[in-house]
Amino acid sequence: MLIKVFIKWAIQARIICFTGKQMYAIIKNGCQQYKVAEGDSIKIDLIASPEGSSIAFENILMAFDEKNSLISGTKLSSVKVTGTVKKHGRYKKIRVVKFKRRKGYMRTQGHRQDFTEVKIESIK
Repeated sequence: MLIKVFIKWAIQARIICFTGKQMYAIIKNGCQQYKVAEGDSIKIDLIASPEGSSIAFENILMAFDEKNSLISGTKLSSVKVTGTVKKHGRYKKIRVVKFKRRKGYMRTQGHRQDFTEVKIESIK
């Protein structure tokens, strides 16, 4: 009984979330793809733009809203995604370990990846 109520509630919540008219886009930066909407903040690989500057994403794979969807190659050049660089930073350190059992061999190395946080301003 509890599971059925929870499933009903989850479906209703999902329907409520998508009732607003909002434009989404799937952009490609480097070798990663991001689904973005206006007002989203995303962390991408480090780019050489100062904080507060405006950037435009060139490689847009798909753009869609409630009724229309555009896939790459079909009038997608008219869609523009712009954002503002909020800050530059580094992720937490990860540990990389090489290990061979029963041989007394173990090497560790740390790595911190740089990122740029971008706030999506408009999708037109």
